[in-house]
Amino acid sequence: MQIRADQLVPTLQRQGLKPIYTIHGDEPLLAQEAADLLRAKARDEGYTDRQVFVVSGAHFDWSGVLGAAQSMGLFADRQLIEIRIPSGKPGKEGGAALQQYCEQISEGVLTLVHLPRLDKQQLASAWFSALDAAGATLRVDPIERHQLPAWIGRRLAAQGQPVPPGEEGERALAFFADRVEGNLLAAHQELQKLALLHPPGELGLEQIEAAVLDVARYDARQFVAAVLSGQVGRALRMLDTLKAEGEAPVLVHWTLAEELRALQRARAALDSGKPMPMALREARVWGERERQFERLLPLLERDSLAALVTAASQCDGLVKGLRHPGWPTDPWDALRRLALSALEISGRSGRRGASSGRLALHLSTP
Repeated sequence: MQIRADQLVPTLQRQGLKPIYTIHGDEPLLAQEAADLLRAKARDEGYTDRQVFVVSGAHFDWSGVLGAAQSMGLFADRQLIEIRIPSGKPGKEGGAALQQYCEQISEGVLTLVHLPRLDKQQLASAWFSALDAAGATLRVDPIERHQLPAWIGRRLAAQGQPVPPGEEGERALAFFADRVEGNLLAAHQELQKLALLHPPGELGLEQIEAAVLDVARYDARQFVAAVLSGQVGRALRMLDTLKAEGEAPVLVHWTLAEELRALQRARAALDSGKPMPMALREARVWGERERQFERLLPLLERDSLAALVTAASQCDGLVKGLRHPGWPTDPWDALRRLALSALEISGRSGRRGASSGRLALHLSTP
C-alpha cells in the first residue's frame, strides 16, 4: 500500500497502525517527520521497546533482524523495530532476508524501514514489493519551487501565524520561498524562528523580510531548469549561490550544455518530420524534462539553437582555463553570459524571427 506523506495522518486515523512502514526518498525533513509521527503513534499504543538495526556493508548479519521479528520485547508486550539501509541496497542476502522478515513478523511488532531515494529497479525488486505488500510505503520527495510558497503558508497557519490574504500574502510567501528553496531543513528552522520572534497572529512581508535568512540551496540541474523556463532573476540568483558555495563551474557548464544539445537534437528530429514523443526519446529526454521540452521546442528556431550550442562549445574551454576572443576570462562570468543568452531564447521563444539576430549579436559582443 503506497501513501503520500501528507496522507499519513488521515490514514492512521482511519486504519490504525500497519505492521510495516517503509519510508523512502531524498527529503530528510519530511522523512524525519513521518518517522516521528509513527513513533509517537506507536508509543501511544504500547510499543515501548525499541531496537534499531543499521545495515552497513555487504557482510551485515541479518540473523539478529530475523530473530527480532519473531520475539516479543523484553520489558514490554509490544516492540518497535527500525531497519535503516542508508545505501538503499540490501544485497542478494539482505533482499531474501527482508522477504523472509515480512513473512514471519510476529503480532505485536511494528517495523519502520528507512531507505534513501530508490531507482526503478529497486522499486520493482522482490524485497521492496514484499515490504509494500506487508504494510505501507511512504515516498518523500523534495518540495518543488512552485509548491514551496503553499507549503510554507500551511506551516505558518498551523503555528498560528498566517500571512495576509491576497497579493501581500503572496509576496511574503514568495520572498520566504526564494530564501529557503532547496533547503527544507533550513526552512523548518526559519519557521521555528518566526514562532519564537512573534506571537500568534498575522505575519506581514516586513516581519518575514526582517527574520528569514537567505539559506537557499541549489544544484546545477535546478539552475538549468530555471534557465529553460526563462526565469531570469531566479536563474542568476542560483548561479551566484552555486559560485558562493564552491560548485565547480565545469559541472554547471556541462549540465547546461547537455540540455542545449538535447534541445538541438530534438529540434532536428522534429524538423525531419518525427512526432514529438519520438523526438524526445531520441534526445534522451524523460520525466519532468518532457513537459519543459514540449513547451519550448515548437517555439525554438534551429538557427538560434545552433548559435547557443556553438557558444556552449566556446564556453567549455573558458571554464577549463582557456581563452576565447570576445568572451570574459572568468569562468563564472562566461557562464553568466551563456545563461543570459539561453534565457533570452527561452524567454523570447514565442517571438519567432525576432530573437535570432539579437542572440547572434549578444553572443559575439565582448
